[in-house]
Amino acid sequence: MTTLTPESSRGPAPSPGSHYLEVADLQVHFTTDDGVVKSVDGLSFHLDRGQTLGIVGESGSGKSVTSMAVMGLHTAKNAHISGSIKLGGQELVGADKETVRKLRGKNMAMIFQDPLSSMHPFYTVGNQIVEAYRIHNDVSRKAARAHAIEMLDRVGIPEPGKRVDAFPHQFSGGMRQRAMIAMSLSCDPDLLIADEPTTALDVTVQAQILDLIRDLQKEFDSAVVIITHDLGVVAELADDILVMYAGRAAEYGSAEQLFNSPEHPYTWGLLGSMPRFDKAPTDRLLPIKGTPPSLIQVPEGCAFNPRCDFQPRVGSACLVERPDLHDNGGDHFVACHIPPAERQKIWAQEISPRLS
Repeated sequence: MTTLTPESSRGPAPSPGSHYLEVADLQVHFTTDDGVVKSVDGLSFHLDRGQTLGIVGESGSGKSVTSMAVMGLHTAKNAHISGSIKLGGQELVGADKETVRKLRGKNMAMIFQDPLSSMHPFYTVGNQIVEAYRIHNDVSRKAARAHAIEMLDRVGIPEPGKRVDAFPHQFSGGMRQRAMIAMSLSCDPDLLIADEPTTALDVTVQAQILDLIRDLQKEFDSAVVIITHDLGVVAELADDILVMYAGRAAEYGSAEQLFNSPEHPYTWGLLGSMPRFDKAPTDRLLPIKGTPPSLIQVPEGCAFNPRCDFQPRVGSACLVERPDLHDNGGDHFVACHIPPAERQKIWAQEISPRLS
């Protein structure tokens, strides 16, 4: 993991021009009749080619909104985006729509959560891959069709020469996801964002999709962002992990750090909520109490404080002061008022034994 330098109050700020994807102090707010929804509220991270970043958190934490902002897909009039998103050094926040559109496909691509609704139902799968490829490559339709068949074969779809003329509804869930990956990778994108790429797929297909993403990343040397609520997925793929809560970063570090020595109570809760196959079936999961907060009325102080079992140990700071993301050493960033030594003690003596 590349060394990060804490930003003034927002957390890690990437060094200018040194990473392929650089997100700094990103804010995505939506104006509604009920108030301002602060879906993303000051988020910073970076990613290099050939590396994988896992973004995890409960539904409503801001994961997908972040990915949509990177792709320039927030087109609603009530969406207000500020901060900085740089792709290969090019600023995307405030860039005109045509500039961002030209980057999609070749420079960045996205695997959506639901490929059935993301693919056009009236066009064949092959036709959609052909169109995506020809936008960025001056080739004949015949050559593009041959490329589409090659991509379908590469992602493991049987009889690609025949299935290229099938419609999305004629594919199974796993096959649609593979077809979406083929379309996303048809132009060899430098950045691939996978938003819940294994949702609603059975376990064996999930493993195949994750292996496919890993293999194709090695082949194309792409930067990959995996967005998920499933820590098992990021354990398979991610080099670094960003834990989001209420639109902000709660913890940010290498996968090894976040699985072996996590320091935020929310991360502890996520780990405790994971099903385990190496424990007796009588052992119960340890769910996080309560529910995620409203992003219109985020709690004062630490947004996680109403659900945190350790808030009484800290006192009023958790209730009135929002914690910044600080480097705890070794590029391990945590936004928590509990002193680092105390967090490490809690993990070693109270949390880890319950999870092991």
